[in-house]
Amino acid sequence: MNASQPRPEASPAGPAAQPQAGAGWRAQLERLVTQQPEDRSQQEALNPEAGPTAQLALQFERRELIPRTADRWNGPTSRSVKPGQEAGSDVYRLATRPALRTARGWARGNLTWSNIGHQGSRLNLDDAQQRWFRQIFALHRAATVITVGQDANWMFLDDFVSPALWALLHQADELGIALVAAGPHTPVQLHASAELTLDAATGPEGALTLQPRLSLDGEPATLRGSGAIADHGLYTASSEAAREIHLAPVAGGLSAAEISLLTAGTAKREALEFVVPAAEREAFLADGLPALRQRFQIGSADSSAALPAPLPRTARLTAAWRNGHRLTLSWSLTGDAGAPAPQLARLLPSELIDAELIPAEWAAEAPNSPELPGPVELRGADAAEFLHRAVPALEHIEGIEVRVTGNAPAYRSETATPKLTVTTVPSEKEDWFDLGVLITVDGKTVPFALLFRALAKGAKKLLLIDHSYLYLNHPAFAPLAELIAEGQDLDEWDAGIRLSRHQAAFLAGFEDVAEESAAATQWRALVRGLHNEYPEPVEVPGGIKAELRPYQRAGFHWLAFLWRNRLGGILADDMGLGKTLQCLTLITWAKEGAHRPDSASTIAPERRPFLVVAPTSVMSNWAAEAERFAPGLRVRVRTATEATSGRSVRADAAEADLIVTSYALFRLDYEKYRAAAEDPDQGIAGLILDEAQFVKNGHAVGNELAEQLPVAWKLAVTGTPMENSLRELHSIAKIVAPGLFPSARKFEEVYVRAIERPVAGVSVGRGAGSGPAAQGELRATRIAELRRKLQPFMLRRSKDLVATELPEKQEQVLEIELDPAHRQLYDAFLQRERQKLYGLIADLDRHRFTVFRSLTLLRMLALDASLIDDQYAELPSAKLEALAEHAVELAQEGRRTLVFSQFTSFLDRARTRLERAGVRTVTLDGSTRGRDAVIEQFRAGEADVFLISLKAGGVGLNLTEADTVFLLDPWWNPASEAQAIDRTHRIGQQKPVHVLRMIALGTIEEKVLELQRRKRALFDAVVDDEELFAQGLTAADVRELLG
Repeated sequence: MNASQPRPEASPAGPAAQPQAGAGWRAQLERLVTQQPEDRSQQEALNPEAGPTAQLALQFERRELIPRTADRWNGPTSRSVKPGQEAGSDVYRLATRPALRTARGWARGNLTWSNIGHQGSRLNLDDAQQRWFRQIFALHRAATVITVGQDANWMFLDDFVSPALWALLHQADELGIALVAAGPHTPVQLHASAELTLDAATGPEGALTLQPRLSLDGEPATLRGSGAIADHGLYTASSEAAREIHLAPVAGGLSAAEISLLTAGTAKREALEFVVPAAEREAFLADGLPALRQRFQIGSADSSAALPAPLPRTARLTAAWRNGHRLTLSWSLTGDAGAPAPQLARLLPSELIDAELIPAEWAAEAPNSPELPGPVELRGADAAEFLHRAVPALEHIEGIEVRVTGNAPAYRSETATPKLTVTTVPSEKEDWFDLGVLITVDGKTVPFALLFRALAKGAKKLLLIDHSYLYLNHPAFAPLAELIAEGQDLDEWDAGIRLSRHQAAFLAGFEDVAEESAAATQWRALVRGLHNEYPEPVEVPGGIKAELRPYQRAGFHWLAFLWRNRLGGILADDMGLGKTLQCLTLITWAKEGAHRPDSASTIAPERRPFLVVAPTSVMSNWAAEAERFAPGLRVRVRTATEATSGRSVRADAAEADLIVTSYALFRLDYEKYRAAAEDPDQGIAGLILDEAQFVKNGHAVGNELAEQLPVAWKLAVTGTPMENSLRELHSIAKIVAPGLFPSARKFEEVYVRAIERPVAGVSVGRGAGSGPAAQGELRATRIAELRRKLQPFMLRRSKDLVATELPEKQEQVLEIELDPAHRQLYDAFLQRERQKLYGLIADLDRHRFTVFRSLTLLRMLALDASLIDDQYAELPSAKLEALAEHAVELAQEGRRTLVFSQFTSFLDRARTRLERAGVRTVTLDGSTRGRDAVIEQFRAGEADVFLISLKAGGVGLNLTEADTVFLLDPWWNPASEAQAIDRTHRIGQQKPVHVLRMIALGTIEEKVLELQRRKRALFDAVVDDEELFAQGLTAADVRELLG
């Protein structure tokens, strides 16, 4: 394809390339189905110079702990147990460490748990074996308390908490890792199971003998040198020269008594071997045997001792009631330890007993010795419900015994339907209303403070003063719960609820469930207006010298409704639909006096000025459009601070109907504007924030000052109320519609987490803990909530829907092949940046500056190598050559062109190249002086091409004289490009508009374009009922950009 040949922009989901068919598919299939995992011989073959891989082993050794004393803090903390030395007390441990096969046998050398992960190359270790040692060591360290002076060279199995140890030990054999004891050529025996019991046998003359017995895989084994591996296994370590070591898991785990038996040592263990004389046998069976069975499993290996069957185990629940409506629940077991524990998970009614009250071990398959959970305390309504509903049900379940202590009152459930009475009266705080909620149940009044606190905490029920409890899932409480969940100043609500005008829609929810509703007249009118699909029409003021299109007239009616009711809003019409004209119409209407079409009444003319804050590039446009469409308005454009200009803000406010200033000047002169707004003799009628995305950062000074300015009416005007995140919408809404949304923290928890990051689940706020299956439903619910709240206060119309008279806009991709030398240089830099960034992407927030600096370097290099270093100035830029070729042709046809780029340095290079080709240019970037004069030059036909930086000219320009747009470099967020394109594709354009995106093939620009395609819809269902808006770059996005 020719380097500059345009092609229609491809669909994001085009057809995949098809593999070629042929006879070779059989060979490919054979390789796929017979491919085996890489083994050690393959690893050696890949690196023949390294020689055969070394063999590793896990070496076991009995060691005696050496305690630290006051006069001994140095030296070793353990030592090897010598042959013949007793092992099996609490000062002996079974230790392990990695060992390496040498010519003389297994040797530890300098190989330790700490350094084995770094010895792979030096010792030529097998990768899989090395990973195994790292894994088992990490698993041990994860649950082990590290103490001062602990021997880092040894890992003690006695405190290896995780039962995953046994799977790892079996895997060792599969990986060729030997399990060896410290003695020469002594293997370690790994058994499938172990059982520890007290064995009873009848001796001479009928005496009963009891002694501990251990069996490994069903075979008798010695207890000498035994120890417990946490509570899930055991070992025996012989003290003889052979030093045999046996390991085995214990099914069902070890009880505390069994662990004590294993670690007691020979002398103490022999004390447990005792003989019951025949004369006392009956007494032992009646009293002693049940006590022993609480702690041990007891059997008779030779069946000589006829023992009575174990008593069945019963789960005893003790419910201890105390003053303050507190109930402590604790579980215990009765019966013999050898009998299976009751299956509470199957016995307990799930609708009455929360899962957290069931011991986890009791949900398993018949454990012998479950660990009892700690006590659980219930309070208030939870305690009342448990005593009223759960206790009677539990008393009838076999295998469960319930004991209730304390003098609990007779709790009962309140089943009567709650009745709500709602009143609304104006608050002493301007633009707020006090909402009164009176709730009665069966003639009893429910104190609002109690109900408020219960709903604020997410409680499911409420305990009333007469010892009845009320369930809060009744529909009557839903609007109140929603309002409290989003409250910003909850501490102020104990005595009642205060609603902003922007929360008026909440009242409808209350009225649907309330028995009575007495709302203030103005509140009722406000609610009615918010729910009307079309606002009340008003006459276009005579001072407007323009014929408003139907959608512009509807927008004016909406603005008039907001103005009459002192409601702020967001005018979010698509770019180029005349948002400025609609605002000027409202200002003129307010200044002339608002006549109601259905009555003779009027609203007094507004004598105070309106303040417009806009980007510097847009200020002159406001003045020009006011002069054109509303010549009767007195306009003051403040282009300097009060100190520099010598003219006060108050003076302009006294003489003007409309004051226009920039965001920077508004910040600098804020105190002057605040004083003018608070002046009782003057004041400011309203604040209009044009291109309001400039205050999308809720933590920025400009946003905070706009929010604080004491003006009764505020309007945000922007075609992109969201560019990257829902947070931006919240930041704008809190300025113009205070109270509409909750605080930033609550908004993040409830909406941002659910809508923007559905894959990760919701960890905080309403819906917390939902899994992937529920996240789609939760996301849809949150979007619906957001749309419902936002709908009355944001008006958005797209060009496709309302401006059908606009000419066609055709977008194409212009593919550019880099010069061979340029390609070689780009590929070299790409490899370098890839290697540098791949290790940083996982923690993108921490390394964001470094990552974006590298990405920006690649973007600049894809345009022109000289942008990153002057030494590459001789390398030709294929993109500039293609631009010059097209620009010359368009100029000869008499067509006018806009050229946009993110990089002003590249625009300078473009201007030089175009002028060398004979094309007339003008340039607009952040350093341009006499901006209006430059724009007028282009409009007057003195230039063929207008070179514009995306930041300086992306907003506020009306350049319908041009019909061709070149985008020299793609940007992450397509919203910026859309704004640039709309400088010419807007009302007033008579010719078809052609947009050409210049993309350097095989570079990061292709990846950026693909990113745009995935994030093309700028607004999610909140705004346009489409897919989620473009989010900020994620780690996954960066990986894709790097290829």
